[in-house]
Amino acid sequence: MTTGIVRVGGEVAIVGRDEVGGDAAADGRNETSAERADRNFNELLQELRVAQTGVQILFAFLLTLPFTQGFAKINAQERGVYLCTLIATALATSCLIAPVSHHRILFRRRRKPELVDEASRLALAGLAFLLISVVGSVYLIFDVVVGTGMAGVFAGAIGLWLILIWYVQPLMQRRSLPEATVSRIAGGSRQ
Repeated sequence: MTTGIVRVGGEVAIVGRDEVGGDAAADGRNETSAERADRNFNELLQELRVAQTGVQILFAFLLTLPFTQGFAKINAQERGVYLCTLIATALATSCLIAPVSHHRILFRRRRKPELVDEASRLALAGLAFLLISVVGSVYLIFDVVVGTGMAGVFAGAIGLWLILIWYVQPLMQRRSLPEATVSRIAGGSRQ
């Protein structure tokens, strides 16, 4: 088996060429670059399905609020938070659904590696907008139920928690991986 470095889209992989012509990545998978791109895209779509469900429920909730009786009673600051939260949710929705549209438009154009890279960036952007949406929604509900001061405390706590478990924890885990076991370098992901 011979080894080398292969660049696919925005990712660089250390691979070995086996006797039958497949690529054996350093992680032990025997798959071609196209098979790897297919697997990565399928894994990403599964992740997006989870996020999309939550965003769609939150978006539906926010879209119905102005049509409730109590909405007329909120002040200008609460309206501003509501509108920012609604916009963040719309942006999260657009980012998390965009990879499907990209796939349909680029279908059978042999662009899967680039599609995986772009979809990954869109998913990260969508999650960032979702974080803003969740924090804004928590703030609005607490503001109405218990007041502005407690709303700020709880929304801030939820925001910090989401940053910790969505970003800090996986980034720390990623940094702690020994380089010898990392098969993918660059492109924003190590798997």
